[in-house]
Amino acid sequence: MQNILARLPLSVIPNPTPVVPEQAKGLLTVLNWASGIGLVLGVLGVIIVGIGMVIQLRRGEGGESIGKLGWVLAGCIIITGASGIVRAFV
Repeated sequence: MQNILARLPLSVIPNPTPVVPEQAKGLLTVLNWASGIGLVLGVLGVIIVGIGMVIQLRRGEGGESIGKLGWVLAGCIIITGASGIVRAFV
């Protein structure tokens, strides 16, 4: 397979550039804003959980916040994954 590709001139191999239709620009703007706001809120959530962990550690209950941190990080993963999946289809 590599031999075939090595013998082809570069002008034969297509390299399409993605073109966003005019109708989808508004949708992409909304998606960009939604993913940006979601990620900012996710970072804020991690900071809040971290502050809660410090306070609970002082009281001797430090391990109970790990579940909350897991949920916040899972939410961040869903937000970033969803925007990538939708952008692939648009």
